Amino acid sequence: MQGNELAYQVYSPGSVLGLFSNALKLNATVNLIYLKGRYSFGGGKAYGNYYYDNLFSESDTISIGVRVSALLRSKIENNEIYILRGYIEKSIKNSSVELRFVVDEIIQQEERAISEEELQRYELIQKKLGKGSKDLETVIREKILKDEPIRIANIYGNNAIVQRDFAEGLDVSQKYFQVSEYTCSITSSTSIVSKLEEVSALGYDIIALVRGGGDKQSMETFNDLQLSELFITIEAVTVTAIGHTVDETLLDKLADKRFHLPHDYGAGLHSIVEKLSHEKSNSRALLIDEVKKDVGKQFAEQVLTLEKQLKTKNDEFTEAQKNFKEQAENQVKIFTEQLKVRNEEVEKLKKDLTEKHGQQVKTLTDQLSKRTEEFQKFQESSAKQLQETQKSFSEQQKLRQQEMESYKKELNVLHEKNLQSVINEKTASLKAAVESLQQENVRLNTEVKNSKTDYIKIVIAAVIALVTGFLLAKLF
Repeated sequence: MQGNELAYQVYSPGSVLGLFSNALKLNATVNLIYLKGRYSFGGGKAYGNYYYDNLFSESDTISIGVRVSALLRSKIENNEIYILRGYIEKSIKNSSVELRFVVDEIIQQEERAISEEELQRYELIQKKLGKGSKDLETVIREKILKDEPIRIANIYGNNAIVQRDFAEGLDVSQKYFQVSEYTCSITSSTSIVSKLEEVSALGYDIIALVRGGGDKQSMETFNDLQLSELFITIEAVTVTAIGHTVDETLLDKLADKRFHLPHDYGAGLHSIVEKLSHEKSNSRALLIDEVKKDVGKQFAEQVLTLEKQLKTKNDEFTEAQKNFKEQAENQVKIFTEQLKVRNEEVEKLKKDLTEKHGQQVKTLTDQLSKRTEEFQKFQESSAKQLQETQKSFSEQQKLRQQEMESYKKELNVLHEKNLQSVINEKTASLKAAVESLQQENVRLNTEVKNSKTDYIKIVIAAVIALVTGFLLAKLF
């Protein structure tokens, strides 16, 4: 085996790439050359005091990577035409050889002419401005107030994995949205147009183009004029979240709402829902305060009415006592006058008896005795009548007292019933207004219920004590 030597040369993958890299010995790689094109900033960060940008051909979207020092880059404006001097450097990456232009000097900045495509883009932007943008927050607010789900169509790339980023940003607000996911070739304007035409006919509230980033050239898809024409005719709220922060594409300018990243898109929707929840909570607190004030006002009016009725009854009882006293005094006065008349008659009879003869004296004595007996009977009858009158007065007074006690009990029962009726009515009205908010305000409702003070019981106890004290003061 050791004597059998191989008759051919064996290479490794690294040695093959090294051979081809060393074989690319062109004048452009060893000498300084001049390049002209549209300069476009890259990621915006410097590595080792160098920036890595792109230089595009003026007539198409072909570009070459550029490495430039921080000092030279500070003199360059983004998307302007430059003539640059430098050299080509090679680097091996996996199984490919990558070329990069290293800038040595800025030779000239040329004034860029306005192309027909740029004029069309400008017209599209003006057309969008004339049509106006739909407000994302307003659409979400109207749907939530009507207790309707917000229907969203998110268009992703065929192999996209950013759906989870969007869901994490949306967080607990997912219950308010019905999210449908569609896929297409996100780097092909024709594929996006076809998918937008399909989705826009399904009556969604929000239609969004979502991707997680990509190379610079793939972003040119979102500057396509045909795609942009369709984009501004969509009735739904249009959203872009195509994963780049440095440059703004034409679709970003034409969208009703732009987010940089899919997570920002979900978090933006969550933020709007949170804001509306706080507004609704504040409105519900104001409604509860108004109901409390209304119930307190009606309760005070009822107490005032009951006090007026009680005062009227007390006045009627006082008037009845006064009338009874006047009747008793009149009875005593009549009895006194009758007694006086009888005494005068007795005196007169005594005087007549002394003047007449003895026979008449006996007769008169008999008459006097008879009259005396009648008078005594009259006195007894009058005394008995007076006792009965006093007894009747006592019984009437006792009945009046019982009526007052019964009236107080009825007042208490009536007061409790009216108060309970008002409380039940207002509570039912409050429940009806609050039930529509219970699903999104479970935590806030719990806090409100736990901190709510039992004002109604305190007011009831205070009013009962006030009425009882008033009645006792009147009676004693």
